[in-house]
Amino acid sequence: MRSKKTKLAIIIPCYNEELVVKSTVETLLKVMDEIVKKGKISKDSYIYLIDDGSKDTTWQIIEELHKIYGSKVKGTKFIRNYGNQKALIAGLLDAKHIGCDCVISIDADLQQDENSIEKFIDEYHNGSEIVSGIRNDRKTDSFFKKYTALCFYKLMNILGVKIPPNHSDFRLVSYKGLEILEKYSEAGLFLRGFFHEIGLKTAYVHFDVKPRALGKSKFNFFSLTSLALNGITAFSIVPLRIIAVIGVLTVFGSGLLAIDVLIEKYILNNTPSGWATLVFLLAFFGGLQLFCLGIIGEYLGQIFNEVKARPRYIKEKELI
Repeated sequence: MRSKKTKLAIIIPCYNEELVVKSTVETLLKVMDEIVKKGKISKDSYIYLIDDGSKDTTWQIIEELHKIYGSKVKGTKFIRNYGNQKALIAGLLDAKHIGCDCVISIDADLQQDENSIEKFIDEYHNGSEIVSGIRNDRKTDSFFKKYTALCFYKLMNILGVKIPPNHSDFRLVSYKGLEILEKYSEAGLFLRGFFHEIGLKTAYVHFDVKPRALGKSKFNFFSLTSLALNGITAFSIVPLRIIAVIGVLTVFGSGLLAIDVLIEKYILNNTPSGWATLVFLLAFFGGLQLFCLGIIGEYLGQIFNEVKARPRYIKEKELI
């Protein structure tokens, strides 16, 4: 059992969230106060907001909140937009350096149930190093988003990355987990796969997702596709092995076709007429080659980004 006086940091990535960031912070402060009264976290617990290059007044609101609540509300501003995963990494590592016993990440729109935070803390006190939030359902998602998400999780499991379905970035990470995270310098780190891979004691908390009160989600089809591709290429080389198997099967099939042509021509004295078949096969294998090259290109892109060793993000301002 851990000490009940846990210093908690709640990190919130923000991108153009001027409509919700103030109400979100005020709601979370009330939740934290209730948990403090129960003696489960310390009074030094705080909220840390990461402005991921917002183009609206999000940062000005964060500055105002910092003036009102002081050290209870901290923040940093990126010089431009780097993406949700990098904002999360920045929040996790900054919270470690500022000081905390554990960190909980939650979305700025507060669709994830903030009342589940106490359950995360309880699991942490019971000895868990990672506590992951699992959605009870996807009723708030569109039909397309719901089934593409389910396909993604099934595909990841097939490729050897055993991520629980409906897993989210609503997650508690202990100081030990943060120390391990700091050792990973790769630019395209996929956090949902990473925290599962490191093997620390993990618990799960199920929660309901609320409809978004104001504004629109900043995740669109292209950003979600990019996140999915990054997750696949960062944690599995199975697609490359599939390409190798396809290559072997293609060579084998071509050999059988060649034998058939030779038999038709020299034994049966019948020149095959299958031009339509030939055109179909050329189109099919041409498309297959481009698809395989696309997969290889994704892995080459990952290598390209890593060998440049550029910083994950650049900060413009910070409020501690």
